[in-house]
Amino acid sequence: MVSFQSAMVPALLQTAEYARLALAVGRDVDEGDAAKAAAVRVEAQTVLFDSAREFSFLLTEGAVRTWPGPPSLMLAQLDRLAMVATLSHVTLGVVPWSVRVPAFPLHGFTIYDGSVSVVETLTGDLSFSEADEMATHMETFEAFAAVAVYGAALRRLLGSVADDYRELTSRPEK
Repeated sequence: MVSFQSAMVPALLQTAEYARLALAVGRDVDEGDAAKAAAVRVEAQTVLFDSAREFSFLLTEGAVRTWPGPPSLMLAQLDRLAMVATLSHVTLGVVPWSVRVPAFPLHGFTIYDGSVSVVETLTGDLSFSEADEMATHMETFEAFAAVAVYGAALRRLLGSVADDYRELTSRPEK
């Protein structure tokens, strides 16, 4: 599975609180329903610990800087990203804002088993399975992967973003 996200953390990497807010913020959703859906989303994350599977996640820095709740929520989310990045069968990269991007990241997508690419929209999911559509999504993923940071550089970037969230935590709310 490969996933490119330009605006938010992918579902498989979300903390429970981030997932709850991702499902509810700006939508007319019952809080209880959002909490139940978040619990299902988090339970589905157990697949990440199946070392027989391979996962590649690619985010823009904008995705880790878009915060749906308090800064403390994002500190926990950044910790989650750093932890998942240590799994040997998971690749996590972030495209820093300081690099020139190869294309406009108009939307995120997730490619499952090389056979279908799913794009989440505000009203539902779109699935693409034609060979040219799959090739375009994979080429886009590879182009962004080429300018992303990984490993120690990723940890430094996440640490810098965390420092910014800590600064926001110390500011009085308006």
